[in-house]
Amino acid sequence: MDLLSQIALSMTPGIGNATLRRLEELLPGEDPFAMSQSQLRELFGTHINIINSILDKSLHARAEEELRFCERNRIKALYFTHPQYPKLLNSPETADCPALLYVIGDADLNAQRPVAVVGTRRATAIGRDNTAALVRGLKAYDSPIVSGLAYGIDTAAHTAALDYGLPTIAVLGHGLDRIYPPSNRPLAKRIIECGGALVTEYPSHTAINPRYFPARNRIIAALSEATVVVEASEKGGALITAAIAASYHREVYAVPGRLSDPYSKGTNNLIATSRALLLRNANDIAFHQGWPMIGQQLDLAVAKEPLSLTKGEQSMIDLLSHNDSLALDEIATRLDMTLPQAASLLFNLEMQNLVRTLPGHLYQLRVKNEELRMKN
Repeated sequence: MDLLSQIALSMTPGIGNATLRRLEELLPGEDPFAMSQSQLRELFGTHINIINSILDKSLHARAEEELRFCERNRIKALYFTHPQYPKLLNSPETADCPALLYVIGDADLNAQRPVAVVGTRRATAIGRDNTAALVRGLKAYDSPIVSGLAYGIDTAAHTAALDYGLPTIAVLGHGLDRIYPPSNRPLAKRIIECGGALVTEYPSHTAINPRYFPARNRIIAALSEATVVVEASEKGGALITAAIAASYHREVYAVPGRLSDPYSKGTNNLIATSRALLLRNANDIAFHQGWPMIGQQLDLAVAKEPLSLTKGEQSMIDLLSHNDSLALDEIATRLDMTLPQAASLLFNLEMQNLVRTLPGHLYQLRVKNEELRMKN
């Protein structure tokens, strides 16, 4: 069966993902669009609407349009029999996952140790910090980071992966002719440019529909060996993703928080009810997943400051301590540094958990300058 027929078949009303997989088992490689009416009746029985849709090839025009769209935009349409289709979606537990994926970008969908990182759209500063710290720890395991390109924790996860040189895969709840939310278009572009990928089951011209986003979560869970919930309220999409991951027999982890924090209620509840393992750092995932352990890692939200700073680092700390946040070029100008010098020092301070990056490429001090001086 050629790609055009695969796309058309995936669009045929009444044929679900499990049925598409079953058809391949029954008739490996055969094209239903080339079958006679009697053959289709043997195959589909009383499902006249399916038989008629296949016989009149009414969906081929739409499939041809989609194929041209994919060719123009360098999008890969991967049927579940394609060697690049993610094997994790072809397990017996994930039969409900899409039989056809649309993918833009060069990420390997069969790379080892992929981890989903999800959470609330209303992420707190500590939630974003914990996400960055977790992804930084997963760098040691070369783990691709999977998330949903939504506001909040999703955005923090993708951004941290890009900052630390990990491939990241964004799963969308709409076609690849648009990006939602629109403010994440630059992030989506950066994901593709840096060797990541955008993935969806929906063809182009699919309208934004709230019910598609929970469905999207099953792909996030299925693409990952483990799912981490960083922050979540008592209800929400992140908890749906966690439940789906568990149904796929994938391990679920949750970052604990204070009992009084509204966006720790969901994660604390997952841990308290044994639906997730408590996560302290990336090595916790490695231990439970059976990955080779790589050194020691700082626990999330409790990173320790270094005992000493270089002269340039101290100058940067002094400057940031007197300003709520500053842009890179302003920091470089005030400290009489080149942009690469300032960027290098900021990166070192971020790695030491002393400086955080804010939206708009602004930098902010995490700890009090007086606390640093006491330790020097």
